[in-house]
Amino acid sequence: MSSSVQDLIPQFDIAKTFGALFIGINIAAILFGLNNVQALIYFQTHRGTGMIFYKLVVIWLWILDALHLAFIVHCVYYYLVIKYANINVLTEIVWSFKLQIVFEVFIIYGVHLLYVYRIWLLSKGRSRSLPIAVGIIITLNSAIGIALFWAIYQCYVFSDLINIEWFTFMTLGTITFADIVIASSLCYLLATSRTGFSNTDSLITKLMVYVISTGCLTSVCSMAAMITCAVMPTNFIFLAVEFSLAKLYINSYLALLNARYYGQVNTDTNNSYSSYNRHEVYHPELHIGALEDGELRVPRKDVFKHPDDEAAESSRSVKPQRPMAVRMETMEMNSFSPV
Repeated sequence: MSSSVQDLIPQFDIAKTFGALFIGINIAAILFGLNNVQALIYFQTHRGTGMIFYKLVVIWLWILDALHLAFIVHCVYYYLVIKYANINVLTEIVWSFKLQIVFEVFIIYGVHLLYVYRIWLLSKGRSRSLPIAVGIIITLNSAIGIALFWAIYQCYVFSDLINIEWFTFMTLGTITFADIVIASSLCYLLATSRTGFSNTDSLITKLMVYVISTGCLTSVCSMAAMITCAVMPTNFIFLAVEFSLAKLYINSYLALLNARYYGQVNTDTNNSYSSYNRHEVYHPELHIGALEDGELRVPRKDVFKHPDDEAAESSRSVKPQRPMAVRMETMEMNSFSPV
């Protein structure tokens, strides 16, 4: 055993290195399961439709997500099982570790381009300067990702990752900046699409909240990986955080594709609740008074009469019809949904 490896053994904290990677894999596997649910919901709700492009996009994202999970599982399995207790191997970088970074960056920039396409569709009938500007920013950011690929494949041991920290900071920083630009652009286009109708404006507000929340989630994950890399560069906690980053991007985009389904579910739930309140089960009491001789005080036709029947009959002609409102909400959701 060489002297450099002997010096590394007392400083090697398995809990903060490969233990952190193991926890990161479990979280990534959970997110992969959520992505499977999102993909299943999309195919079930769009069965029989001719939207081939989006179906191919969902399949493409699922394949990349599955391959990314396979690479990170192989990486940790290689160190903790195949090369168990071999300290010489634990300091080297296995091929699957490098390849999972390539897939992670490829997934993130791919999702960014899909969001740019969504911005392009939302800007229909308006100036195309905003989607073009966002597309240029994403394209320039992808150049930094290509530089990261080259830097990663020049590393052979984990200590070499410290020498390319600035590549990691630049990549995560540009990813966070792209998230902010995309979320701001979508919110601007949605805010300028207000029509003055309460139902439409409420739907637009919900979509804006969704865009901001998903953008914040991915940005927080990127910043967490960047901060942990800067504060703790000698352990693998920042790598464990990065394992979940690509899956959060896929989940956010699949949730965008399923926005129509979630909106319909909420609408149906609200309609069912209001309908239940309007048509409560009435258990009538028999308004019968028995005389000593057994005769009834009220006629038979009024025995089961609901106390609110007269008020309901008088207001039936002027009461707005709920099905029309449901149709209007469905049309509004279709106008702003991604497909």
